[in-house]
Amino acid sequence: MLTIRPESEVAYDCISMGEIMLRLDPGEGRIHTARNFQAWEGGGEYNVTRGLRRCFGLRAATVSAFADNPIGRLVEDFILQGGVDTKFIQWKDYDGIGREVRNGLNFTERGFGIRGAVGCPDRANTAASQMKPGDIDWDDIFGNHGARWFHTGGIFAALSETAAELTIEACKAAQKHGTIVSYDLNYRPSLWSAIGGLAKAQEVNREIAQYVDVMIGNEEDFTASLGFEVEGVDENVRGIDVENFKSMIETAVKEFPNFKATATTLREVHTATVNDWGAICWHDGEFHEANPFPELEIMDRVGGGDSFASGLVYGFLQHNDANKAVNYGAAHGALAMTTPGDTTMVSVKEVEKVMSGGGARVVR
Repeated sequence: MLTIRPESEVAYDCISMGEIMLRLDPGEGRIHTARNFQAWEGGGEYNVTRGLRRCFGLRAATVSAFADNPIGRLVEDFILQGGVDTKFIQWKDYDGIGREVRNGLNFTERGFGIRGAVGCPDRANTAASQMKPGDIDWDDIFGNHGARWFHTGGIFAALSETAAELTIEACKAAQKHGTIVSYDLNYRPSLWSAIGGLAKAQEVNREIAQYVDVMIGNEEDFTASLGFEVEGVDENVRGIDVENFKSMIETAVKEFPNFKATATTLREVHTATVNDWGAICWHDGEFHEANPFPELEIMDRVGGGDSFASGLVYGFLQHNDANKAVNYGAAHGALAMTTPGDTTMVSVKEVEKVMSGGGARVVR
């Protein structure tokens, strides 16, 4: 079992740190032919806390930074609609054209059938990427306010060298105050390329890994970010070889004995809109596999992994049970991909219905 601080001792169940962008979605169309976009907010780390607040009803806050202009305030309004506390967000003076600081945009196509999802982020020189050690009073956040869980990830850490340093500082501070730390490796080569590429990714993530309790990532993440190889991978086979992945995790937890749990989604892509979906979690020397969702029909896959992480965290916070946690994660991730946007639109009752085998008949 994880050693989790009691609810009564803290102001928040979970706090996240990461960049939150304005997502512009052309719906069923393509970015390069669109005349209209629907706006959403989204960010790999933030999506987890929003899911914990909006779906699971827990107390959540996020740490980030915005340029103080109408785009930043629009994203803030989305965050407030999701019920996530914004008191730890920093606001940076805007120069009028974004020469010195700006807010990130993320143009994202959902994909359909044989056409995969496409992302076109516009996020250089953002306020979040300029965050650095010393910007945040972690002793106030984790000491005076308090949180049971802290979540961040490899997307934020890859934004800049200072963001990587801040991630290390934050994880150390969280552990100092008895807060569980989860980290989603979320390897993105396009982000790491500007600050040292694969070698830098491994250097930074291996340092961060020393302060992580719950490590989340698929086989590519563990290989690229931490340097653990999966033996006998056949690149012509879709999906993950679960047994080989288990062997890699066993190796990883020997090198990082601070890992109290590791987890990943199991996805086999048939088409952009039909995936086999599942999840696996290692905890206390045992592997727990979620009930699978074969041939899951998907509306929008973006944010499915974050919603998995959200359900996983909820399962540990509420039940401290790895098997329940991985099943909450798999069900929540599956449901989140049935609606548009990065973030969840479902309730805990719907998640638990799916977990218990409930079907898609009309609810009246």
